[in-house]
Amino acid sequence: MRLPENTRLFLQETGDMSRFAARFFREGLKPRYEVREFVRQCFVIGYKSLPLAGLTAFIMGLVLTMQLHPSMVYYGVESLIPAMVGISIVREIGPVLTSLIFAGKIGSSIGAELGSMKVTEQIDAMEVSGTNPFKYLVVTRTLAATLMLPILVIISDAISLYGSYLGINIYEKNTFYFFFNQIFDYLIFADVIPAVLKTFFFGFAIGIIGCYKGYNTSKGTEGVGRAANSAVVVSSLVVFLLDLIAVQITDLMNLYD
Repeated sequence: MRLPENTRLFLQETGDMSRFAARFFREGLKPRYEVREFVRQCFVIGYKSLPLAGLTAFIMGLVLTMQLHPSMVYYGVESLIPAMVGISIVREIGPVLTSLIFAGKIGSSIGAELGSMKVTEQIDAMEVSGTNPFKYLVVTRTLAATLMLPILVIISDAISLYGSYLGINIYEKNTFYFFFNQIFDYLIFADVIPAVLKTFFFGFAIGIIGCYKGYNTSKGTEGVGRAANSAVVVSSLVVFLLDLIAVQITDLMNLYD
């Protein structure tokens, strides 16, 4: 029985992407290591993404608090707002939303950058000159994305909680110490550690997908735009799938505690 064309293309690309990821591990473990380029990519991918991620997180915390407040007051449990917002942001909203912002900014940037290098034959020129383009371009960017996204998520969570604190103070006076003390009274390590660990996988997926799409670009400048767009769409979808898997694993671990 012949598979439908779309299914066959999907399976073929999934296999190609898996081989691309396996090559990342092979190349990444072998010297020579491109330390300087890795540090530069950490700056570009991590530090330069902080303003956008921080602004989004601040607005998210503020809006979430303002939306929750009327309902919580109606049921007479407004004292639980800090705990609810804190757990929601740390466990789920912060990691996922920051990862989606990261996928939109960094995934498209990597896809477009490597795609333009591919169609202008810069990658071929690197191979001719004796440089390993895969190690220099793919390994450094994927590693930087894997390491920088968890840091961005932690900072974004803190900014988002501060936005929530300001949102609370729009309606009632609440001290900074009392607000955060309420949050940490309800947060446990089982909330924080899985939320941070899964962002390493999010970062790796975003980095490797962006690099794969750009590294395998074809059809000239039209392909560059297609690679950037496809990198964002696919990496965002994979973030949701990985998050679903992470939630299931966390629930199973809590079930057997």
